[in-house]
Amino acid sequence: MSAKPIKSILFVCLGNICRSPLAEGVLGAVLTDSGMGHDIALDSAGTGGWHAGEEPDRRSIAVAAKHGVDISGQRARKVLPEDFSRFDLILGMDKANVRDLKALAPPAVSDRIHLYLDFATGKARDVPDPYYDGAEAFASVYRMIREASEALAKRLEASASPTSGQASSTM
Repeated sequence: MSAKPIKSILFVCLGNICRSPLAEGVLGAVLTDSGMGHDIALDSAGTGGWHAGEEPDRRSIAVAAKHGVDISGQRARKVLPEDFSRFDLILGMDKANVRDLKALAPPAVSDRIHLYLDFATGKARDVPDPYYDGAEAFASVYRMIREASEALAKRLEASASPTSGQASSTM
């Protein structure tokens, strides 16, 4: 990434009903708690459009609500061609999402696309899709996303701070 400040982030998973809505909601809550809630536009989408218009999976809504985050107003949508120019940072939840996004993106903006946990925490791991699993899988995904969101918020805060010197070059 260039030293350009990040003002918009798109989270992407397969269907936009489990992981990416959680990531959007959790990072939004973390940014609000840190006072940066109005500085960065957040959204989420899926590489597939099967659930377009639907609310997030009830289990994602439940695990978010348990931690004080309301994602019930979000609606699933498919990634659009204009998303690649609208968002400064596009974070795929797993390696397949990142591969699909890079295949769709114009080459000039492929440097905006990253694996979420790798970009946020430096751990090149997938956020596993909990769709076919139970509540514990959703709780585990929530914890991964929460940790990554807190790390990402610190990076964003450091890059936005005029006193941070070199920090912006790490974005």
